[in-house]
Amino acid sequence: MEVLSRLMDKLVANIGKVIIGKEEVIRHVVITFLCQGHILIEDVPGMGKTMMVRSLARSLGCSFSRIQFTPDLMPSDVTGVNIFNQKTGEFNFYPGPIFTQMLLADEINRATPKTQASLLESMEERQVTMDGVSHELPRPFMLLATQNPLEYAGTFPLPEAQLDRFLIKTKLGYPSYEYELEILKRLVQYSSLEEIDQVIAIEEVFLMQQKVKEVYADEAILDYIVRLVGATRSHPEVLLGASPRGSISLLKTAKAWAALEGRDFVLPDDVKAMAIPTLAHRIMLRRDAFVKKIDHESLIREVMDTTPFKQ
Repeated sequence: MEVLSRLMDKLVANIGKVIIGKEEVIRHVVITFLCQGHILIEDVPGMGKTMMVRSLARSLGCSFSRIQFTPDLMPSDVTGVNIFNQKTGEFNFYPGPIFTQMLLADEINRATPKTQASLLESMEERQVTMDGVSHELPRPFMLLATQNPLEYAGTFPLPEAQLDRFLIKTKLGYPSYEYELEILKRLVQYSSLEEIDQVIAIEEVFLMQQKVKEVYADEAILDYIVRLVGATRSHPEVLLGASPRGSISLLKTAKAWAALEGRDFVLPDDVKAMAIPTLAHRIMLRRDAFVKKIDHESLIREVMDTTPFKQ
């Protein structure tokens, strides 16, 4: 476990060279990768979302593709297309940009629901099926999607089924004065991405992902997770609570957080640390909740406060 913790710290530190003052968000991205999940980063433009993804890909030596989601983007622009070859009399498959290890879906909510849905199979099964033939995606595969929380004109909100497939939803937020000043000082000297080199070999990546799975979670931890998620379903301000996938996801992210802390076992604090980024986007609030100034994150905090851990 010490080896795993050291590798994870090295990865976080390497990304932190260009994403300054956002260690918690970097941890969320790294945890998502270690859990073989996908992440949704919601923030206004210019906060470093694209830089975050490119930094992760370079740190791991993974291939990277970027898709700018727009209303006229077609599913075939993402997944690829079959084209008839007149010489051979057969259809040849030409893979789309989704056939990469790190895929940035920029402003994913600007694409139509049909195009958004083209990602569902790849997110869950790591493959793309075209005309009845399944094509495996490269391993590891991770989707990092972004969306602007302020501009809603011309957007198509992600359906609950797709939101539930994102392991974590997080946001960068504005940097402090000190960190923004540091960003400017560094850019005067050199381009940020010049600092990023591959620090972890692909063999180590698969080892890290396997070691995270082996982190021990006591039955009391499992009970705590189930009761937390169950509380989101019975809360009077919740229209739709977190699904069993939410319970599974919270267990995965809690294990990864424990590994980042250098432990091979999960504590209740690990569950609490990952509850908001793992569960908040999986619940649907009633309309009157917003009138009462209750949002998704504050509701998860309330659930944690009212759901004690039982030994």
